[in-house]
Amino acid sequence: MNSSLSLPGIVLAAALLAGCASIKPPPLPGVDAPVATQWHAPRAHDGRVDELAHWWGQFNDPLMASLIEDGQYVSGTLAQAFARISDAQAARVGGIAALLPSLDAVMDASRGRSELGSALGSSSAANLQASWELDLFGANRAAAEAAQARLEAGLADWHDARVSVAAEIATTYIELRACEAQVVQAELDAQSRDETSRLTDLMADGGFQSPAEADLAAASAAQGHVTLAERRGQCENLIKSLVALTARDEPQLRSELAAADAQLPQPAEFNVAAVPAQVLVQRPDIYAAARDVVVASAESAEAQALRWPRVTLNGSIGSTRIKEQGGASSNGTLWTVGPVAVTLPLFDGGTRRANAKAAEVRYEVATVVYAERLRNAIRDVETALVSLQSTATRGDSARRAVERFERSFRAVESRYRVGTASLFELEDARRSMVSARVALIELQRERIASWISLYRAVGGGWSAAALEQISGV
Repeated sequence: MNSSLSLPGIVLAAALLAGCASIKPPPLPGVDAPVATQWHAPRAHDGRVDELAHWWGQFNDPLMASLIEDGQYVSGTLAQAFARISDAQAARVGGIAALLPSLDAVMDASRGRSELGSALGSSSAANLQASWELDLFGANRAAAEAAQARLEAGLADWHDARVSVAAEIATTYIELRACEAQVVQAELDAQSRDETSRLTDLMADGGFQSPAEADLAAASAAQGHVTLAERRGQCENLIKSLVALTARDEPQLRSELAAADAQLPQPAEFNVAAVPAQVLVQRPDIYAAARDVVVASAESAEAQALRWPRVTLNGSIGSTRIKEQGGASSNGTLWTVGPVAVTLPLFDGGTRRANAKAAEVRYEVATVVYAERLRNAIRDVETALVSLQSTATRGDSARRAVERFERSFRAVESRYRVGTASLFELEDARRSMVSARVALIELQRERIASWISLYRAVGGGWSAAALEQISGV
């Protein structure tokens, strides 16, 4: 007895098998993963509170904002991130298309004899051919979910790269302005040392100072010029860095920098959420890591589904015309539904099983990376908060130190000029004053850099809602 399954019977059998072997993606750890319930560092938001999304423009320095904009436009890192987004978008379209039937138009024409002795004839046909994989086991759905998650991760990574580029340019710019301020101090110090050397030479010529003190004063003046040249060299290197980061014309950039020479911009202060988990949801790298877990989960489900049968349905419809030379002609519509193809994986040497196991391991690794990103995010914010608190605590003391050292130097300098203080006392007072001034400038630079680090650590104004609007999800 010859038995066979009808087309509906084959589809029903495959559906029943799918119901018994459907694969559910592994659970995804949420943003409420184990993190601290409060900050262990004081939150610095004693000044005004501003929106993070426009933070760069809230500095009182339009040149810095302009440099950041130019730097983002020419950044190779951002260009590569955008290219990855384009690839992810294409993969997303392909993943969605795999869930739908494919449709092709086919046209053909021929002329000749179909057999010996027959008349010469011609035929033409136009057909629409459709094919559809039923995806009963969810392999294509899992692939589409993975492609969607890759796109979302790519968009988040692009924003993270954008903030990184902006932070690098801003930090370099702040370092340049601090360097310029230190050059101003080095110039004043060199001038003061030159004047001291001149006066000491006069007093040595008159017999009021020894030649040894004149030599010491001249050596001190020379050392002042060494320090000044070193500072200027550092500033030159920072300008070169800004030119490389922003692709600005160097002469034009130098002209724009000269308008606010040695002036450190003041950052806009902002609030930090009291609950660490609230900060985590606004960090693009955390979101991207979570999307990577979704990708790994979907790929694991896809690899499992590929171990089961695949069902494909084909069909076509078209118009055909046949005409024999000097004879009759015929035309009409032809259509077919089927065949239904069921591909049963029987033996592959363990390849599918190994692929499924590897995908499961990748999912486990993605969850570990995600948890590590959470810990690092908390560390980044805590470190920036500690640095801000430290600079705030040291600020008043540093300013008082500068004021008192300047007063002490002026007093010793007056005594030296009337001969009641030695050159050693004068140089000691000068070193203390210059050191205090440089320390204050460095502290101001460190505080601004800490605000930049905190801005970057809390996500740089990114939000998942904005990402959804961009990606259309």
